[in-house]
Amino acid sequence: MTEGYLTAAGPGRGEYEEKKSRFIAHVKPVETEEAVREFVAEIRRAHPDAAHNVWACVLRAGGVLRWSDDGEPGGTSGQPTLGVLRGEGLTDVCCVTTRYFGGTLLGSGGLVRAYSAAARAGLAAAGTVRMTPWRLGALACSYGQYERLRRFLEDRGARVEEASFGEAVELVFSAPSGQAVSLAEALVNAAAGSVEPRLGKEVFRPTPV
Repeated sequence: MTEGYLTAAGPGRGEYEEKKSRFIAHVKPVETEEAVREFVAEIRRAHPDAAHNVWACVLRAGGVLRWSDDGEPGGTSGQPTLGVLRGEGLTDVCCVTTRYFGGTLLGSGGLVRAYSAAARAGLAAAGTVRMTPWRLGALACSYGQYERLRRFLEDRGARVEEASFGEAVELVFSAPSGQAVSLAEALVNAAAGSVEPRLGKEVFRPTPV
């Protein structure tokens, strides 16, 4: 069974100001490096006059860790941003922090603190969600069985995803991965052996933290 993971609940925007420099952190859940590139490009288009657009991402697929200082001194911005994401235990997430220079140099320590604080503000605005694995399943049943089996699934915490009505009813459902096999067996018993549930791929569902 696949493990669950933590990620951003949705897009978020947070700000931090230090000596008139503005740091605007934009956070978004992402799943691929292409999505990261598109998000970074989107923020750059939205802030074409900014001094820097620093970013970092953590991706579950391949264990990817990426960051860019975008012209800031090495180790003062992208890596601290990545450190905040990893410190929160998040994956499939990207943070892009836009800096508008305020005229006063902050020094390496000041930049680390500012970019870290901005990233934390962005994450707070986005919120956190746990993605838990569910498994899809399907079965064919008679019209007379449909309502009883639908209620049977819902009473046990499963979800009816869709139903199509032809010569028989084709029912697609999902259940927490750890319960899917026992639920399929229970369905067979509930229908006195007249249905054959087929379990398919895993999908992830958000659960608030």
